Formats: sequence, structure tokens, C-alpha cells
Amino acid sequence: MSRRFRIAPGGRLAGSIRVPGDKSISHRSIMLGALAQGTTEVTGFLEGADAISTIEVFRALGVSIDGPRAGRVTVHGVGLHGLRGAAYPLDCGNAGTAMRLLMGLLAGQPFESTLVGDESLSKRPMRRVAEPLAAMGARIETRDGCPPVRLLPAAGGLHGIRYAMPMASAQVKSALLLAGLYAAGETTVIEPAPTRDHTERMLGGFGVAVSRDGPAVSLRGGQPLRAVALDVPADISSAAFFLVGAAIAAGSDLTLQHVGINPTRTGVIDILRLMGADIEVRHAREVGGEPVAELRVRAAPLRGIEVPPELVPLAIDEFPALFVAAACAEGRTVVTGAAELRVKESDRIAVMAEGLRALGVGATSTPDGMVIEGRGGEAGVFSGGSVAAHADHRIAMAFAMAALRSSGEIVVHDSANVATSFPGFESLAAAAGLAIEGQA
Repeated sequence: MSRRFRIAPGGRLAGSIRVPGDKSISHRSIMLGALAQGTTEVTGFLEGADAISTIEVFRALGVSIDGPRAGRVTVHGVGLHGLRGAAYPLDCGNAGTAMRLLMGLLAGQPFESTLVGDESLSKRPMRRVAEPLAAMGARIETRDGCPPVRLLPAAGGLHGIRYAMPMASAQVKSALLLAGLYAAGETTVIEPAPTRDHTERMLGGFGVAVSRDGPAVSLRGGQPLRAVALDVPADISSAAFFLVGAAIAAGSDLTLQHVGINPTRTGVIDILRLMGADIEVRHAREVGGEPVAELRVRAAPLRGIEVPPELVPLAIDEFPALFVAAACAEGRTVVTGAAELRVKESDRIAVMAEGLRALGVGATSTPDGMVIEGRGGEAGVFSGGSVAAHADHRIAMAFAMAALRSSGEIVVHDSANVATSFPGFESLAAAAGLAIEGQA
């Protein structure tokens, strides 16, 4: 389905809003709830297309799931060894997280599975998950390293390994830990840099003993999971667009409610603060093992920076929004160590650089990042015009926020996939003050 955003220039963001539930946690709540003994009750679940794809996959694997209804989902767990083979390929839609984590979870099953996805997902690399899983004994076939992914029963079962990841990736780490539940002995994943730890936290909540020794995360196979109640925080990756929008638009004063502030996900806050953003963390607390808080952001002049490399993995999904913030900063912003952006739903380095240039901002892509010449001293940072989102939800929402500092209307084409992570984005953004209209 073709869709575009049309956003009038200027305005400000104000009020108090709650963005949808965290996509990463929503995926994992279904996966671990399915493997648990008992009934898992989930509230705050993200009712976006990606998370719904995960529900449908587990229904096909024999798991009874009620909902979602108003963010509530009930998962009737079948236990660690209770999944049943599906009679047809398992469709992950656009959900790369779902596919990569499912590769680990299904690698140790006694039945064959095939994972497929939409046109975009079918181009995304899966070899970096398949290769370490193969070292555990998994039998995996891909099409030149991309989906469809065929998983065959492992001859002799899986065995634990000690794997040093060449690139920081929460998805690779999570896939190996999920495979480790079915592996003989201990599975250890060593991270070159910290990545989001939702899988480790949630496994612990379900009763699995997970240990950490510096950059190494380990678990022993065969541990049972026990059902729990989960409250999914608002997704900081979705909140990021509003953090940037309020930071760049004069007169803005916006509060984001119940946002997950897991320390492996708060790189976007740290980077924006280094740029001079006025972000206040209020009422911090813990809900279901995950830290949450209210985030109040007010407009402030931003300055260009060299983004610290150690913060890059902690904000990898938020860089489309951060690139818009950099364009509105005074001076040059340099991002390095972000090659992961080239293998997301789109090549986010190339697509964002192309769009920024189309809107009058100097942006030079590099193999692992970007150099942006900020125009923070000008009211109309962006010239207005048309950009293509390339069916990437985060690209579409980032350029929508750019209109707050544009001298002319911005039209964002190919934006239908926003529904994969942020259903209701248009109405919530409009309620906060963005002059946005969605068009078929």
C-alpha cells in the first residue's frame, strides 16, 4: 500500500503524550511467554504490524494467544519443548528482529521450519546469525545469506559455544542465547560493545539463570521458563522522534510518559544532551524489571558534535532522528562506527544523506556513518520539498519532524511501513502540534 505524509512547515510540540509500547520487549514477551510453563499476561503490548507478525508465527507453532486488545495479550505457554512444526512457511512480515530471534529459537527444535518475510526483509542479511548458530550444530539454509531461511533439525542436537561477536548486535546475541536454551552445556556471547539487554533481563524474569562477566553473557541449556506478568514500557525508539522534534522547534515543551530508559537504550538521550538538548528525566522507577520514567524536553539551541563511538550501539535505531537533530545544530556533526545502519529496513546512511541533501542540508555519507553540516543558526534549516522513505518507518518519521524547522512543506513518500512500529503516529504527532496529514 502506497502512502505519504504531507507536513506543513513550522510549529512546536507541547503537552503530554504516551507513545506505543516497546517493540523489542513486545517481540520477546510473546517468544518467552510461548516457551514458559503457565499463562503470561502482557500489558502495554505494541499493536504494530511487526509485533503482530510474531504473534501469528507462534500461533502457527501451536501456541494459543488471546489478543491483542487495548495493549493486553495473554500467552498460554507450551513449555520449552512444546512447540509444534507449522504446515506452512512462517511469515515475519517486515520484522527483522522477529526473524533473527526465531532463527535461534527454532534452530534447536525437532521439526523443520521456514522463515519468510516481505520484500524488504527478504533483502536483509541473515548470515551473521546463521554462521554462529551453525557452530552450535544448527542446520540452516538461506538464499545467498538472505531470507527465506530454512531450519532443519540439528543432527545430534545443539551444543553450547563461546562466541565473540565481530560487531555489536543485540539481535545476534539474543538469537544465540535463545538457541542456548536448547543446547547442551553453556552458551556464552561476548560483546565488543554493550547492546540492549532486554533478552537477558526478560529471561531472568522468566526464571532462567543468566550470568554476566564483563562483556560476556552466559546461560546453561535446558532451563525451564515460568510464566509471569509483563508491563511493556513506551518505546524509547518511538519517543526519539518527539525528543528531537521538541528539541529543535522553538517554544516546545513536551512530556513523554512511561518511557523505557533501559541503560542499553538511552544513547539517544545522552547524544542529544551532548548536543545541548534540554531533557529532564522525572519519576524514574522500575516496572517488571525494566526502568521507566517521564521525559520532559524543551526547545534548546543544539551544537554539532563528534558522536562518541561508545554511544553508537546504544542509539543505533535512533540515528534517523538524530541526523535531523544534527542538521538543526550549529556546526558539524560526525558519526562513525554505525555501519549497522546500512543493513536495516533500508540503507539508513545512504537514504538519510540523500533526503537531507534534497532538503538543502549538507550531508556526506561515509562507509560507517555520516558528516552533517548543521544549519542551526537559521530558522528554516530545511528548504522543504519531497523525500523518499524507502518503506522504512524510521526514515519517514524522522523527516516528518524535520518540517518543524522547514521553510516549506515536506512530503514524505512511501511511508506506509510506519505502522510496523508506531500505529497511530499521525494522530499522536498532530495532537502534539505537528501539522501532519497522511495520504493514500
